[in-house]
Amino acid sequence: MKSQAYKDRAATHVKGHTPVYSILLSLSAAHFLNDALQMVIPAIYPLLKANYNLSFTQIGLITLTFQLTASIFQPLVGNVTDKRPQPYLASAGMGFTLIGLLSLAYAGSFAIILGAVALVGLGSSVFHPESTRMTRYVSGNRATMAQSIFQVGGKIGTAVGPLLAAAIIIPLGQHYVGLFSILAFFAILVLWKVGKWFIKRDFHTGESIAPGMQNIRHISRQKTALTIVILMILIFSKFFYLAAMKNYLTFYMMNHFGVSVQSSQVYLFIFLLAVAAGTIIGGPLGDKYGRKKVIWISILGVAPLTLLLPYVNLTWTVILMVIIGMILASAFPAIIVYGQELIPEKLGMVSGLFYGLSFGMGAIGSAILGILADKTNIYFMFKIASFLPLLGLFAGFLPKINFAGENQ
Repeated sequence: MKSQAYKDRAATHVKGHTPVYSILLSLSAAHFLNDALQMVIPAIYPLLKANYNLSFTQIGLITLTFQLTASIFQPLVGNVTDKRPQPYLASAGMGFTLIGLLSLAYAGSFAIILGAVALVGLGSSVFHPESTRMTRYVSGNRATMAQSIFQVGGKIGTAVGPLLAAAIIIPLGQHYVGLFSILAFFAILVLWKVGKWFIKRDFHTGESIAPGMQNIRHISRQKTALTIVILMILIFSKFFYLAAMKNYLTFYMMNHFGVSVQSSQVYLFIFLLAVAAGTIIGGPLGDKYGRKKVIWISILGVAPLTLLLPYVNLTWTVILMVIIGMILASAFPAIIVYGQELIPEKLGMVSGLFYGLSFGMGAIGSAILGILADKTNIYFMFKIASFLPLLGLFAGFLPKINFAGENQ
């Protein structure tokens, strides 16, 4: 049995001003593995289409099943863990991903494929809310920076996942999807150790408000609801535009500049790396200058660049897309933390809502923009998408939240 002095030192370490970097890095590593494994599914669509003679409608159903399970359950899971924290739940969620990958590797029918991707999506739904809530508990007085560390793992995983799939699964065959379950098992071990760390420090019993958030000035329920709606509009703006870049940048580069397929993939990888860099940069800026300012600048401030992008040459396109990726990505850590401080007793629910919404907006945005591109052309679609960041004007209506003496 631990001595009271040991418990006091542990509590001071967790609840003080210093982030617990070992736990943050572990959660970020798990986020890297989770999102890399998630990206295996869209990366092998051509393989699945050929192996099972699937139509584009069936490919769309796979995407819909995957995205719905990866998004719709997140706020529900977050709400449950707010009431009763479950530090081991994140590792259990990765277990769903492992089973889903093994099922996908040996799927014998379209129905089994749908079930497999649903399990992978469910794993993500379970992983994100609880991991984000735990990230906040060990963030000390650097909440946005901690959120950036957590998120950058996912961003890098998103960039690396398709490359791994292209290098291993595409040339070797569908059964090699099962090889990726090893990564899922490694993530389970990492998250199990993180959960054990929280259990030892009595965080499994939960607190209504995370350490360091007790002094936040609450606003009225009506104003809170309005603010949540504004944040959702900003997420819509951000992830609709990111959907255009992530899903259609390769086609834009090939059609508009005549680059090769391989070169277009390199440009996409560069953009995704810029998104990862912006995620980590946005955290310290949010802690230093305030969450609201970073949200305002990162979403609205990028609008002139997105509006300019369709009218420049290849060199400037690459330069602008890197800057756009970095600036736009810096907003999400600040949005998550701002939402958490808005409802500090609902960390998991808010995190799940915003992560789920970001996934959902990405899926819907991809479908709508794809229809627009089919009816017009890819260039026109990019011109229309370039106006989306102007919705950042709504950030001006976000209220100030006093947090640790700071004006947001």
